Amino acid sequence: GSDFDPDQPYRMYHGRKVPGFPQHPHRGFETITATIEGLIDHADSVGNGGRYGQGDLQWMTAGEGIVHSEMFPLIQTDKPNPTRFFQIWLNLPAKNKFVKPAFEMFWANTIPVYTSEDGKAKATLWVGHNYLGVEKNPNNPPPNSWARDERNDVVICHITIQPGGSLTLPKAHVSTANRSLYYIEGGSGTLVDDTPIQKKVSLTLDPNQEVVLEVPNSASEAAEFLWMQGKPIEEPKVSYGPFVMNTQQEIFQAFMDYEDTQFGGWPWPRDDMVFPADKGRFALFDGKETIPEDEKKEKDENEL
Repeated sequence: GSDFDPDQPYRMYHGRKVPGFPQHPHRGFETITATIEGLIDHADSVGNGGRYGQGDLQWMTAGEGIVHSEMFPLIQTDKPNPTRFFQIWLNLPAKNKFVKPAFEMFWANTIPVYTSEDGKAKATLWVGHNYLGVEKNPNNPPPNSWARDERNDVVICHITIQPGGSLTLPKAHVSTANRSLYYIEGGSGTLVDDTPIQKKVSLTLDPNQEVVLEVPNSASEAAEFLWMQGKPIEEPKVSYGPFVMNTQQEIFQAFMDYEDTQFGGWPWPRDDMVFPADKGRFALFDGKETIPEDEKKEKDENEL
């Protein structure tokens, strides 16, 4: 429907009082939610929960089936609460489509960031190894993820280039990888291998060639890109709504299983679970709550 029409003033707005996505099911793939600005509240049928944002990344393997909610808490009462993030759906190979759900939270301070010598180009390597000076990404994908095996050369990277800056994407490590570049923010005149591009364009790149991204000095604003790549799974894919499987019969079975089991039910008091406004960023996994280092530091300073 109009949720996906970029000309609509509001899109993907489903909460009654708080914007977001109340509880809904998934099966057969993974969600990688990479944040730039704002906060997101997560709750799921396994009992995991969390508040994350401001550069954090949450990785969820739906596997055999999970129900979760994603809400955008209105923390600020006297000003807007903008939220900027990407949610990428990463397929699972057939052998892993029915694994148990998994959940990982990678705090912003652990995510590798490359900055050019002149400071005009920055690349946040959400997923990937051996690119832009990052030999080993400290954040391992969940155990059954296609991205867990480095031979699959999965990359998800957010790039920002200021006027007068440039960045060179190196060749892929796997010659058969699919490589895409999305121009998501910026004006006209930005160059990809000396070719000007416009806003909101998706480019399919040759994984065996370096690619130079440049923003001219005359540009009035920075340019932002999303670089994604990976070795293809090379299996049949059938998707419908919240399910990604290999056959139409498996899609039908997913709807039947969800109707019968609710994928474990919903343990939270609200379908649109939102945590208290004064609660900081946290991750609740397997009954244990953790918080990022910057939240710990702030908490300790407040207690002094």
